Amino acid sequence: MKTIDGNIASVLVNVGISAELPSEDKFYVGFIKLAMNTPNDKGLVSENEEAQLNFIEDKIEMESLRYRIGNYVGKIVSNGEITFIYYLKHDFEWPDVVAAAMNEFEEYKYEFGSKMDSDWEIYNKLLFPTPIEWQIIHNHKVCDNLKANGDSLHLPRAIEHKAYFETPQQRTAFVERIESEAFKVKELMDANEDTPMVGLSFYRQDKPFYYDIDTLTLHLIEITYQCEGQYDGWETSVVKI
Repeated sequence: MKTIDGNIASVLVNVGISAELPSEDKFYVGFIKLAMNTPNDKGLVSENEEAQLNFIEDKIEMESLRYRIGNYVGKIVSNGEITFIYYLKHDFEWPDVVAAAMNEFEEYKYEFGSKMDSDWEIYNKLLFPTPIEWQIIHNHKVCDNLKANGDSLHLPRAIEHKAYFETPQQRTAFVERIESEAFKVKELMDANEDTPMVGLSFYRQDKPFYYDIDTLTLHLIEITYQCEGQYDGWETSVVKI
């Protein structure tokens, strides 16, 4: 979830395809922007239209595979519209793909297009998560796992974090900052063959509830950045009532 042009947006992205970049043969980006018929009050997909939109999505993907034209890389849902985004080997058949996919959905209004994007700017700058968004995604996956194991998420417990730095001096400056906020250092880690940076693990009693852990980790990312380091996530144990 993010904000695009002042509107709340839901973004789905194929992260795995980033391992194939830079692309050797897909230099065009193609899109289909569809106006939803019954979006919810936030401009996102409503329950009564979800199945039909998923069917349309599958139909577009089926036709793109039939034409062997490229890869489906993501979609954006916002402001009552859903945009499907593909990267294409060529774009002269893109209108044929769109027509074949959409000819049975006359009740939907849509527009489509394509353009050269050899640097994959749409993918990298619009679809792919920022470091902050990645952290929030990670936070919520851990929270979901804790909750699935019976954790209420509202009980404070020791939450352990890690961070890495280029130099011991940067790490020392970071330790001074976090100790002033009641964090305690658990372990200092030296550089080795696998990790050429120095690191540390540290902890504090906090709640791992979604919004609390988001606020906490984004604050730690900011402090780590100010000390020229890299925040490396958190872990904790399940606590049941």
